[in-house]
Amino acid sequence: MPKRMKNKSLGCFIQEYFCQYLIQQRRVSPRTISSYKDTFRLFLQFAQDNLNKPVTKLALTDIDVMLVLAFLDYLEVKRKNKVRSRNARLAAIRSFMHYVGLQEPSALSAAQKISVIPMKRFERPRIGYLHGEEIEAIIKTPDPNTWSGRRDRILLATLYNTGARVSEIVDVKCVDIEKARCSTLHLNGKGRKQRVVPLWKRTSRALRQWLPQIDQQPQNPLFPNRFGKPMTRSGVTKQLRSAVNIAREQCPSLEGKKVSPHTIRHTTAMHLLQSGVDMSVIAMWLGHESIVTTHHYMQADIEMKKQALKKIKEPKVGAVTFKPSKDVLAFLDSL
Repeated sequence: MPKRMKNKSLGCFIQEYFCQYLIQQRRVSPRTISSYKDTFRLFLQFAQDNLNKPVTKLALTDIDVMLVLAFLDYLEVKRKNKVRSRNARLAAIRSFMHYVGLQEPSALSAAQKISVIPMKRFERPRIGYLHGEEIEAIIKTPDPNTWSGRRDRILLATLYNTGARVSEIVDVKCVDIEKARCSTLHLNGKGRKQRVVPLWKRTSRALRQWLPQIDQQPQNPLFPNRFGKPMTRSGVTKQLRSAVNIAREQCPSLEGKKVSPHTIRHTTAMHLLQSGVDMSVIAMWLGHESIVTTHHYMQADIEMKKQALKKIKEPKVGAVTFKPSKDVLAFLDSL
């Protein structure tokens, strides 16, 4: 074993993994770095407690399949993490061990064993979406006589128009809007994937009216908070919740529905699908890496149609019994 490898600590491997592999080589997004960082904070703290070793004394040989399995159980049982969170943590550890296995041959066996720990399957929740009159009621709720009300109106309208993730909408800057006609919006999605989404005339008109009310420096947020800083995801969720609570008075069908920014994203996808837009176009619109993800909307739409069909009384149609004609030639002539 090379001397350099033998003397390298677990901490050194982790730092190289983040700085050289994730940031320099793969150039992953800040969101991925943040997620992986949280995973290793939890994992190292767990290893310290279970192995009775301070983090600074942990060795690469301490990371084995049994420790990882125990950590995954801890996430689900003690921390009450959902399967998706558990799988995301496992993906980060797998990625790290794959990197370590390539750098340190003696760790290859442990890396291979950890790589075959399966991801847990989970049931996808039924896709919830809003009807046209419901989303309209929500968008019209914020008070147009106040600055924040005007912002929230155009923010919600843009969310619905673009189908943007809440993380994408809070990152939108003035430079991302096509200034001349406000006809398109640039969105920066997961993994630094960029896309351009066309805007409806109504959205474009509202954005043109909104721009003079903010500082239009290129790197300034298009939807700032009252201090001129970007809104947070929780801030958008709070404003949406407030709008929904008021909209329920005008639109009773909203009663009992849980509406989040992601619900609006689902609504955009379902309305596009029901309008006859091709699935591949919807996938590009939403910034899905694979059309397989978008296909869940098709399945949801079919299921909803089945439920609607059950509510319709079936017509009474008697079975028709076929009686062959005795004269085959006459039958052929009748065709």
